[in-house]
This record gives sequence, structure tokens and C-alpha cells, in this order.
Amino acid sequence: MYKKRLVQFKPLIVLAVATLAWLMLPVVFKAIAKTSFYEFQAPVSITSSYVRDLQDFWAARTKSKNELYEAGQSLARLNASYELTALQNQTLEEEISRLESLLQLPSRPDFQYEIARVVERDFNAWWQRITIRKGNDYGIPVGAPVVFVGGVVGRVREVYAYTSVVDIISNNHLRLAVVIEGDNRPLSYRGGGSASFAKPLGIAEFVPVDIQISDTQDLPTLITSGMGGVYPAGLRVGEIRRLRQGAGGMFYDGEVELDPRLASLTEVAVMIQIPPEQ
Repeated sequence: MYKKRLVQFKPLIVLAVATLAWLMLPVVFKAIAKTSFYEFQAPVSITSSYVRDLQDFWAARTKSKNELYEAGQSLARLNASYELTALQNQTLEEEISRLESLLQLPSRPDFQYEIARVVERDFNAWWQRITIRKGNDYGIPVGAPVVFVGGVVGRVREVYAYTSVVDIISNNHLRLAVVIEGDNRPLSYRGGGSASFAKPLGIAEFVPVDIQISDTQDLPTLITSGMGGVYPAGLRVGEIRRLRQGAGGMFYDGEVELDPRLASLTEVAVMIQIPPEQ
């Protein structure tokens, strides 16, 4: 009778022994095992990403000549607009450099933009993490800011040989130094997570009580402040939709609606800081 009961609990005993053995292993061994396992399965994700790119290529080949002609016209207009914007940016950069030299201000950090394709998203936390198709092979550093045309995407969390893992700004553990556009008072932003089938959200903390939301068409926009040395100033984060009383009663907490395009990103840009010339 005793042996029969022991056989019934054998799977639980084996699980308990395996868990205890894993907990007793050195941290270095665990880190090596985790990295090795990730590197082993990474080629599968990368290959599927290249296959999707190939599918998109052949899908484009099936379009008619009229569709390609219209796409070419639209692309030409976009290129002309981008060329004008590039000239304006160059003029502004020259003016900023002139003012920095005139006022003897320290120069701002320069960044190199490394464009990377999105390989996959973490389906267990859809809004929380993405994997991009560049890693140590392109010099991607841990902690580098990641952006797209709509503003901040997140920050590089882990870097492997050919891929990198990026935490999205809705991640509960991600914090940013932000300000409201047009207002230089510092605020704090943290990810608010995302429920299933819901939009990604963030939380703005220490919002001054004189900030009010009266017009839903003209919502306060959060941008990065440049404090902390990770993100340059002026990158868009999101819009404050609602305000509620903070825990201390002296400030508001704001519900921040993030860009819905974060759910369908195909390419992002990793900002790699260029060391200043000695």
C-alpha cells in the first residue's frame, strides 16, 4: 500500500528534486544555459522572418503595372518631402552648433541609427517585448533606446549574437524622464501594462495640479526630457487621456495612451550613441 502511494507521487517528487537542483546551481551556469538555449532557437525565428520578407516580395511582384506606377508616384512624393525635411534639419543642426559655440554650451550626444526588422513579439505579453533581427553582430548595446516614426518604442533589454530583445514602453518595469510638450516641469513615466485585446497604456506621475484636460482634441503630449542620459529630448511618448488624484494628493497621475502602431511594428531604429571626439 505504501509503495503504491509512493508511485502516485513520483512525478511530484521528481519535479521537486529537479527544481531544488536548479535552484542550487550557480548563477553563472544558469546564465550560460539561458543564453545557449536562446541562441539555439534563435535561427528558427530569424528564418521565419526572412521567409515573411520573401513572401512580401513575391506578393509585390503580382501587382499590376498601374498599381506599381501609382506606388512609384507616391514614393517619389515621399522622397521629395524627405529631401526637404533633411535640408531643414541640416539648417537647424548648423544653427544649433553655432549657438552652442557662441554660448559655450556642451554639445549634445550624437547617435547612429541602426535600422532593424522585428522578428517576433512575445505573445504572452503582447505589448511588452519584441525581438529584432540585429545583435552583437551590429554592435547593439544593452540599454540602447529604440524608436520609430511615432516616437519611443522602448529600450534594449538583452543582446545576443544575431538578435536583441526590446522592452516596449508599456512594460511595467520601464521608466522614462518626460515633460509635457511646451512645459519644462519634469514628470515621471512608467509602463502601465496591457490587458488582453486592449490598447497599450502608460502612467504619468507627478503631473502638476494646474494641468487640466478640457478638450479631447488637444490632449497634453508627453515627450522625453533628455534627463537620465538614455533618451534624447523631444521624442514622443504618448498623450495624457485622463487625470486622477495621486497617492500623495499633491500631484495627479495621468493615464497615457500610447501609439497603437506599436502592435504592428515591422522595423525600428536602435539609437547607438557615438563617443565624443577626444
